[in-house]
Amino acid sequence: MQLAIIVYRLTQGFPREEVYGFSSQMRRAAVAIPSNIAEGHGRLNLAEYRQFLGIARGSNFELQTQLEIARSLGMGDSKQCEDALALSHEIGKMLYSMVTKLSSPASARTSRNLTPET
Repeated sequence: MQLAIIVYRLTQGFPREEVYGFSSQMRRAAVAIPSNIAEGHGRLNLAEYRQFLGIARGSNFELQTQLEIARSLGMGDSKQCEDALALSHEIGKMLYSMVTKLSSPASARTSRNLTPET
């Protein structure tokens, strides 16, 4: 969620004509990352959880591409852009690790309880 907040702050500094274009697309990709993680976790099924983690990972790659384009065009604050890219790369590593762990044979044999904590 922190990445989405950084992206929202970054895109506030984009040119006015980008409010409904590039800025909106970046915001949607940034919000999609934690949203898909949460939705997948709520599905109570490991296969669906992995699928939604994969979707979140795809949104993260999409956002990284958009951040690189914004940086190349000099859009927004360069420090915020660098911070967003660094956090996005870290999130990418975490998502990869989670997907790999949930795809292991041990995970398939173990019945993992994904119900909400009481």
